[in-house]
Amino acid sequence: MKRQDLKLEEFEIYFKRYLDKLNNETELLQGFIDGKSATTSFFKSISKDKLEFRYQPEKWSIKEILQHLIDTERIFMYRCFRIARRDTTALAGYDQEIYNHPSKANKKSLENLLNEFNINRNNSIALLQSLSDDDLCFTGKASGGKMSARAAAFIIIGHDIWHTDVIKNKYLNVRN
Repeated sequence: MKRQDLKLEEFEIYFKRYLDKLNNETELLQGFIDGKSATTSFFKSISKDKLEFRYQPEKWSIKEILQHLIDTERIFMYRCFRIARRDTTALAGYDQEIYNHPSKANKKSLENLLNEFNINRNNSIALLQSLSDDDLCFTGKASGGKMSARAAAFIIIGHDIWHTDVIKNKYLNVRN
């Protein structure tokens, strides 16, 4: 299953910005596997003195962004799972801002955050391996609109890339 298989009616337009980060040939399961390696390598490459840096006082630190990636993957894979299992209950949105402070990401070591990321990603990969194409194509409701199980999963891959780009451009001043 590839990114190009997604139809606009499978997700709310807000999520298009994440999906647009993906090549049309991005394969779902391989995207999760490749993304695990890329995200882990990227965060390991960041200097330890930058991990708690904020480019503006109200912005998250790099560690907090990594925690946000973990939290968001948990939520979107939960959506993927419920939708794939044909649960038609409307799934609530979430306020990402309220997750930040209680996460205490800046008190965690990078190694602990990456371990949490990798365990979570392995669970996501295992779930995706257990789902059929028919399961992944099922559409439910999340965040006030339609969402297919596969859209929920593909959004995670693009979301990781989105935030990696933000870190490169706003925190590390690396231009693509």
